[in-house]
Amino acid sequence: MSAISAVLSNEKPTRTRSAAPLDMKLEVVVVPVSDVDRAKQFYLSLGWRLDADFAGGDWRVVQMTPTGSACSFFFGKGLTKAAPGSAPGLMLMVDDVDAARAELIGRGVEVGEVFHFERDAIHFAGPQGHLPGPDPERRSYFSFVEFSDPDGNGWLLQEITTRFPGRGLSSMDVATLAPLLREAEERHGTYEPGSPKHHWSEWYAAYLVARERGKTPEEAAKDAALRLETAAR
Repeated sequence: MSAISAVLSNEKPTRTRSAAPLDMKLEVVVVPVSDVDRAKQFYLSLGWRLDADFAGGDWRVVQMTPTGSACSFFFGKGLTKAAPGSAPGLMLMVDDVDAARAELIGRGVEVGEVFHFERDAIHFAGPQGHLPGPDPERRSYFSFVEFSDPDGNGWLLQEITTRFPGRGLSSMDVATLAPLLREAEERHGTYEPGSPKHHWSEWYAAYLVARERGKTPEEAAKDAALRLETAAR
């Protein structure tokens, strides 16, 4: 059993006493750079969105967001004491690592070859343990490609085609949303005949949110039904 597989197979969800766990969503990661304008132009060249560029005196912060990401990142001046280029292993999810690599190359970015880790042991200490080519079985989570920004901050593209149980869904693109809606339709079709009168959108919304949070289809259907029952009281 691989290092990652062993951890995941032994991992159990952590339960809290709260009936509805508090959402905590990672929104921003700080990336230390030495030249703000150079970094800004580099990330713009990747096609990432510029959200903000604020400055005042000896302070400046630029916020950018990778395409399709719910998490943004900051870089700037007077923002962090971390040494420029000291952020390794900034991971981005892609659903096709070969296509992502080709796009970056087309944008003029120096990108490494696709690789997988020996014994599935992810690390950020250099190229040792990198085996050429994608994962031989093309498993989700196990194929990668690397690139760096001008300061040497390391970005790692990880190919994810199917999420591990309990880890929610991939980004909400058409390929993800279409089968999810079909799944919701089937579950709602089972629920609807014996249920009180309701608007299908309420049930769908509760179901989709539960699935995005990593719940199984069975758990999501229960959540959706509970929401409607609670609203009807």
